[in-house]
Amino acid sequence: MNAVLEKPSVSIYSAQHMAKPINFYLAKPDAKSVYLTGDFNDWNPNSLPMQRRVDGWWFIQVPLTHGHHHYLFIVDGAPTLDPKATGTVQADHYSKASMIAVS
Repeated sequence: MNAVLEKPSVSIYSAQHMAKPINFYLAKPDAKSVYLTGDFNDWNPNSLPMQRRVDGWWFIQVPLTHGHHHYLFIVDGAPTLDPKATGTVQADHYSKASMIAVS
């Protein structure tokens, strides 16, 4: 058995296991609060508060791994789909959720 010539069964440096920063934006200038919730934070509606920018857009940057992720914005307590999302899917916690593909 030659350890030098064998390929490791699982690469710890695989792109699938690496997270990259993903920016989320939402134009809701009249909102008092906006949070991001999704499969990447166990649908916790309070763990990812977004920051209001001076132009009225809300922003947050979240590290996500390779694959498809489902999410929603919580705008003043109401679940809101992302109008700029890749698509929508049926979600466990809500009737529909936005989808983003990370590669």
